[in-house]
Amino acid sequence: MPPRRAFLLLLLVQCLLLPLAACAQPAAGGPVEGEDYVVIPGGQRWSSADDRIEVAEIFAYTCHHCADFQPQLDAWKRRQPADVRVSYVPAAFSPQDNYGRACFAALQLGVLDQLHAPLFRAVHTEQTVPMSHASADELAAFARSEGIDAAKFKAAMASPTVDAMMQRAREFAIASGLRGTPTLVVDGKYRVQAASHEQALRVAEQLVAMERAARKRP
Repeated sequence: MPPRRAFLLLLLVQCLLLPLAACAQPAAGGPVEGEDYVVIPGGQRWSSADDRIEVAEIFAYTCHHCADFQPQLDAWKRRQPADVRVSYVPAAFSPQDNYGRACFAALQLGVLDQLHAPLFRAVHTEQTVPMSHASADELAAFARSEGIDAAKFKAAMASPTVDAMMQRAREFAIASGLRGTPTLVVDGKYRVQAASHEQALRVAEQLVAMERAARKRP
């Protein structure tokens, strides 16, 4: 089986199995390495745009667990202090994954916050965007329905900038040891492991606090 197809199948299977994972609850004194999180060897942050503590979500618009998680993560994001940044990183199953390309096109055009939640709803609730194999035209039509110029959106999806971001997203997912979506990666160093969305956010909060304390040490 070609490596790209094998990568896609592995992530889809893990997405389906994620709720069945049996994982210990975080310890009262803090997250436990090997249970609540994994240290990423040589881990790198997704974005170097600023020095805030980064919580990167690796997700897929077609994953129903990600769709369920999105409102919870969005609410959590709004509660974070100024030194925390939440970034959305589509799991780049292949360079031709139009859902991932749509995410990066929206980011490039500065409209990701406007389109992110509506695209989940369009796929999973309203079913106005196909659950699989959506074309660039279909995603551009979705963008138009949200007030975005469809021609600019489609052009951005096909741009070299988005090509490069898709490749980098794939490398980030592999380097992070991605086993399923959604997955949270804290500051490029820690991959959260959890049996529920609530636990994932709890562990992420603890890891953010741990990273904040580490940065304050002389």
